[in-house]
Amino acid sequence: MLDIEACGSFSQAAARRGWSQPQVSQRVSLLEADLGTQLFQRHRRGAIATAACLGFLPSVKEALAALETGRQALQGAPALPRMQLACMPSLASVIFGPILVALAKAPLEIRCNTDHSPNIMEQLLSSKAQLGFILKCPPMAGIQMERIWRSSIVAVVHKRHPLARSGVLSLADIANEQLAPQFWGDGCDQLISQLRSYRTASGPIHAIQPASAAREMAMEHGFLTFMPEVAVKRDLREGRLIKLAISDLPVWEWEVMMAWRSGKRSDSSKQLVIDTVRAMAADWA
Repeated sequence: MLDIEACGSFSQAAARRGWSQPQVSQRVSLLEADLGTQLFQRHRRGAIATAACLGFLPSVKEALAALETGRQALQGAPALPRMQLACMPSLASVIFGPILVALAKAPLEIRCNTDHSPNIMEQLLSSKAQLGFILKCPPMAGIQMERIWRSSIVAVVHKRHPLARSGVLSLADIANEQLAPQFWGDGCDQLISQLRSYRTASGPIHAIQPASAAREMAMEHGFLTFMPEVAVKRDLREGRLIKLAISDLPVWEWEVMMAWRSGKRSDSSKQLVIDTVRAMAADWA
């Protein structure tokens, strides 16, 4: 039922569960018969939750949460509130570690996973995740978003790279280097086009994801990479990587948002994580 409401489709809900569509339809029909009301209006493109369904959903979620608590109790696990966090792969090392350290003694259990921003938004809508960290995107009904930082795209090399001690450079000065920028979006394609226009040496310009892979190309393989500064902030501070000064590098930024599903009911565990992230945001910026 929750999957159908989130996906807007019986077939997509079935695929998510690894079931057949007839199995899903049969279960819904049995539930509708038991409740004495229609839960979904079927149409050619999928299904829409009825008012009765939307009114029933909060109780379903509470029941499932209680069931999970009971299962943990049977396993001898502490019945602590659980928070599911989701972020893009390139943000995982930046976000998850500091949050877990800050909340190490808090009375809640945190689960972390990575996915792309659109999938994280879907997880928030379906309550599979309570808090998400994504790049800025158009607003979506039912989801609150709050910017936690902006991070410039910078050029970095290993401390022993020949360019590490250079002064101010231009894109033309670096165009013939081994290049592997992190792919952060349309701006990366624009950058590669600019670099190619200056390039006289043969050879490709690679683009790579996530941030950890781009970092490794610089740290281990001698590449010059472009990536969000926040992803290598510690390496830059401790001198393992060097940020190059490039006079004509356009200003590109990652605008990172914290997102969660809005609701009238208070959730103290979610609010604790939100407040913790807000307090740490200045260190990430």
